[in-house]
Amino acid sequence: MPAPKVLFAGESWTIHSIHQKGFDSFTTTEYAEGGDYLKRALTAAGWEIDYQPAHVAARSFPATVEALAAYDCVILSDIGANTLLLHPETFFRSTPLPNRLAALRDYVAGGGGLVMVGGYLTFQGIDAKGQYAGSPVEEALPVTLSRHDDRAENPAGITPRVTMADHPIVAGLPADWPALLGYNRIAAKPGADVVAMVGDDPLIVAGTHGKGRAVAFASDCGPHWAPPPFVDWAGYDPLWGGIVDWAGGRR
Repeated sequence: MPAPKVLFAGESWTIHSIHQKGFDSFTTTEYAEGGDYLKRALTAAGWEIDYQPAHVAARSFPATVEALAAYDCVILSDIGANTLLLHPETFFRSTPLPNRLAALRDYVAGGGGLVMVGGYLTFQGIDAKGQYAGSPVEEALPVTLSRHDDRAENPAGITPRVTMADHPIVAGLPADWPALLGYNRIAAKPGADVVAMVGDDPLIVAGTHGKGRAVAFASDCGPHWAPPPFVDWAGYDPLWGGIVDWAGGRR
């Protein structure tokens, strides 16, 4: 049997720096990716990964339900709605193209899996620039989103707690989890399963949309909100294996 396939989009960024030294200055540019920990966990769980950094997803993310159907699950992590909504051909050349957010919603309704991972540009994110509130993707998620900046920064650390120990996503995981440094505030939809909490807010919410499944993980899959003790935790790989397996219909 072939390995299940996951499309993982996001977790990349470019940093432009200005170095000012008295009268003179110069600039440097650095590209980075933050998805290595999650890719490790997916590989350990037996998934074949098609990874699209944000700048690649802008042009190459599938535009139709039929194209998305090549995957058992789609993961969005720290990639804003505008990146998927505004294809370069539409933004720069005014070419009409399909709404990829609507295609993703309909893919889930038809039986696909979706995981949204928290960050500064998912859910609503910093300055509400994630822009998933009110979008077709929110319809597929098991959570409702605010219209404002939804970050809950906890620089001193905040410890998650499992609320449904018998749920397949967390079955067999240790009871004690390492602390996180922040998350996005989300609200579970009626009928959805709140599998884990962080403070007074949901951390992991699982639910269905049509024939498919979706999971919201309100914090990060890597630094900075998921610090080294979390990504190096023995439960990290099984946790993400459980999340994607469940969303993709393997559990």
